Amino acid sequence: MQFPRRFTALPDYAFPRLRALLDRYEPGGDVVHMTIGEPRHAPPAFVGDVLSEHLDDFRRYPVNEGTPELRSAFCDWVARRYAVTLDPETRVMALNGTREGLFNAAVALCPEGGPVVLVPNPFYQVYAVAALAMAAEPVYVPATADTGFLPDYGALAPEILDRTAIAYVCSPANPQGAVASEAYWRDLLALAERHDFRIFADECYSEIYRDTPPPGILAAAEKAGADPERIVAFHSLSKRSNLPGLRSGMAVAGPQSMARMRQLRAYAGAPLPLPIQAVSARCWQDEAHVEASRARYAAKFDIADAVFSGVEGCGAPEAGFFLWLPVEDGEAAAVRLWRETGVRVLPGAYLSREVDGRSPGGQYIRVALVADEDETRAGLTALRDCLYS
Repeated sequence: MQFPRRFTALPDYAFPRLRALLDRYEPGGDVVHMTIGEPRHAPPAFVGDVLSEHLDDFRRYPVNEGTPELRSAFCDWVARRYAVTLDPETRVMALNGTREGLFNAAVALCPEGGPVVLVPNPFYQVYAVAALAMAAEPVYVPATADTGFLPDYGALAPEILDRTAIAYVCSPANPQGAVASEAYWRDLLALAERHDFRIFADECYSEIYRDTPPPGILAAAEKAGADPERIVAFHSLSKRSNLPGLRSGMAVAGPQSMARMRQLRAYAGAPLPLPIQAVSARCWQDEAHVEASRARYAAKFDIADAVFSGVEGCGAPEAGFFLWLPVEDGEAAAVRLWRETGVRVLPGAYLSREVDGRSPGGQYIRVALVADEDETRAGLTALRDCLYS
């Protein structure tokens, strides 16, 4: 029996690799999990009540693209957040988590013929899988300190850009926490227009930040008068509302792109159950729980800044909830930290690809600030004393 060869270049997923690396050893102290970006703040208090009110809707097939109420809630939130007006009938769609959308948008919109898909390096792993599934060539573009931890797609050779069909960008970036400025989005939109490709903007961490809301591609495109077909933007309730298990997100695209995405989803998607759609609509309508959660992340940013005061290259991010900390070797640092302290972190190489013999994540570890404030302080202090003293 034969299997497709296109995925053979993929290493094992990050967390099975981490278990294989660490689980052979006993932890050196009380275990502090700082690996996975799974928010642990309390979800909105109204979630249970809304679910209870809609339990009977589990007996009905869900609306594939999202109920009118949910799509209107999407559009109302975009209008409040980015001052951009969208048509709920033609521009938005519910997602069963943004990972589904980031993958299936490539299936719906990537042309045949072996195009290029641009991927920041390091990156969220679904970007590469989507490219390989479409028999496209993933081109991994460094997102390092030299480039402000965002990919400099404009520095690529014209022959690569001319073959490009899709460019993935994550802002705020996972894992580095860098934020794409309005100028960055404007320049990328102009580049996409010159070389005829789409931008897939993964903005799932957009509501976790210090003081200033991160600029979004939708607002930048509106100001620049860009073609809406150039853009697919993705947002999620996992981080915004501390509901990763809800698996609820949304996509925004131009009308033609959205029609193709909805058509694919009608055949191959997994629509959100109607009670989940009702909860999702309520979450997009409410900002109080988002502001409360953001205040807690701000407190943890302050903790990180205090713990790593004077440690070069360390400290809290501009946005998002990961620390991207420099070390000599990410795997060795993760093993040492686990064996000596019980703090569990992710080697940066597990989020990047080796290009020309070098992995841009190899000398980093990713640390998630998802635990409560006391556990965060204890974990970061143990990490600092182990790796930076």
